[in-house]
Amino acid sequence: MSEEKKQPIPEEDQPQEAPKQEAPQAEETAEKTEKSGKAKKKKEKAYSFTREQVEQMELAAKQLESVKEQFVRLNAEYDNYRKRTLKEKDALYQDAKADTVKEFLAVYDNLERAVKTEGDDDSPHKKGLEMIFHQFQELLAKLGVTEIAAQGQPFDPERHNAVMHVDDESLGENTVAQVFQAGFMLGDKVVRHAIVQVAN
Repeated sequence: MSEEKKQPIPEEDQPQEAPKQEAPQAEETAEKTEKSGKAKKKKEKAYSFTREQVEQMELAAKQLESVKEQFVRLNAEYDNYRKRTLKEKDALYQDAKADTVKEFLAVYDNLERAVKTEGDDDSPHKKGLEMIFHQFQELLAKLGVTEIAAQGQPFDPERHNAVMHVDDESLGENTVAQVFQAGFMLGDKVVRHAIVQVAN
């Protein structure tokens, strides 16, 4: 071989490698961006409606508003109905409870009379009656039944039932002088009026 062949070929004379294909990828990306931009522009295109279509849309909006108002009204009516029903149920329960308690008040009266009778305080029968009477009073208290305060109180026609009148200078006008039969309340409701004697 000759020396010319052995010598390295200068870089200028060496065959050039093909350039990397970055430019085509950049072009493709640019093309995609342009296409997506065009697509967005197409999506943002303004629509035009006919007068008839606009009227139909307005009518649909009015109907929707009307349905919404009906729904709100119906919801409010149902809520009122639910509250009213619960109130009625509670009132029915309280009335039934008051009627039941009223039937047992005769037993209360008899026990009270038996305890107040004169006799030997050490008698086992009297002590037994007192225990039963106190137990009965506790039972009424647990049910929410309270005795109406009457003795020495101003006369209240909503709670007291006056059957007698007496003149007594030691008591004020329209004051309860004596209680013949105790009255009872269940919460705010009068179960039985107190039968009383009113002074002056």
